[in-house]
Amino acid sequence: MFARIAIAAFFAALLALLPGAARADGIELANLATRRVEDGLELSFSTRFELSHAAEEALHKGVPLYFVAEANVLRNRWYWRDARISRVERTWRLAWQPLTRQYRVSMGGLHQSFQTLDDALDVLRGQSGWRIAEPRDIEDSGSSYYIEFSYRLDVSQLPRPMQIGLQSGFALNIDEKRSFAADFTLK
Repeated sequence: MFARIAIAAFFAALLALLPGAARADGIELANLATRRVEDGLELSFSTRFELSHAAEEALHKGVPLYFVAEANVLRNRWYWRDARISRVERTWRLAWQPLTRQYRVSMGGLHQSFQTLDDALDVLRGQSGWRIAEPRDIEDSGSSYYIEFSYRLDVSQLPRPMQIGLQSGFALNIDEKRSFAADFTLK
């Protein structure tokens, strides 16, 4: 019995040490990459998560779920707090449409409908080519930069009665901080 527990703990520790994947609160950051282009700095990310039974049940009862990705680009300064170069945020709304029996993902004024929850979640799990900084903001003056990235299920946008007795099944949240190389790719 003890040997099985020790083996399970060993493999859990190995999984936690895998490079390139950050884990927290029911979500795994599978990929986080940046690319410098003429228009500035672009971010691409992908996550792995599944909705808990409680979140899926709330969705089917008409409660929309909001997912938020936030990226802050900062420049290191030795003499004061680090300078914030840019701060961008994207919010997606996932809702169940009972009349059409479809899931609807909305971002800003754009909407897309899906037949299955897995198809809708695939859209929410990642983003590519998201411009996070302007060219004038990321000059090559020898300064060092880093990014603070977060992705979460925004429980503050749930109805108030649900926020009071919030269950742990709604805790999807990951925060990551990485430095840039000289060519603005992440280290």
